[in-house]
Amino acid sequence: MKFVAISDTHGKHLELTDLPDADCIIHAGDVSGRGLPSEVANFLQWFDRLNYTHKIFIAGNHDFFFEDAKAEEVQSIIPEGVTYLNDSGIEIEGIYIHGSPVQPVFFDWAFNRKRGEEIDQHWQLIPEHTDILITHGPAYGILDQTVRGQKVGCEDLLRRIETVKPQYHIAGHIHEAYGVQKVGDTTFVNASVVNFNYQVVNKAVEFEVESKIKTK
Repeated sequence: MKFVAISDTHGKHLELTDLPDADCIIHAGDVSGRGLPSEVANFLQWFDRLNYTHKIFIAGNHDFFFEDAKAEEVQSIIPEGVTYLNDSGIEIEGIYIHGSPVQPVFFDWAFNRKRGEEIDQHWQLIPEHTDILITHGPAYGILDQTVRGQKVGCEDLLRRIETVKPQYHIAGHIHEAYGVQKVGDTTFVNASVVNFNYQVVNKAVEFEVESKIKTK
């Protein structure tokens, strides 16, 4: 099964005019600039029209609407052909995909959680049969370095990934850390399409995961 991963479009999704073909597209958060309902609606209209069989996204620290609105309100605006994950998962062709928007405290943005017990409660919700994990923030020490050389990823997330061993971990958040890196059993992806200056310069990341549904 073919996947395309993007992240951190920040309202500039219309600039993505050459997305590759795949079965499923994943967006790892920051779909908007300030999390305004109008920004979210604009993104969802675009995302829903994309020519993929499966369309999955999570929110990010800029996406205040998804944190502030009630769950019923959020679900009411999600198009039928789009899947929104919030500490939840979906199985497609036997491949289990889990997503969470939280990240360690980062200024006064959305989905902030204190490092340690508070954020680890979210990571413990990641099932051990997860094949693809989507979080907005990266794991510590892997595609998480800022322009100032600081490693700002989550240590607790890394420990959970080392236990679960998903095939892929998709994140974004730290724009300047875009790239792909395999560590142990997991391929880590920072799929931010924008750079540090919020310019759309990075390509979507393509990867494949073998379907677990046996065909006759």
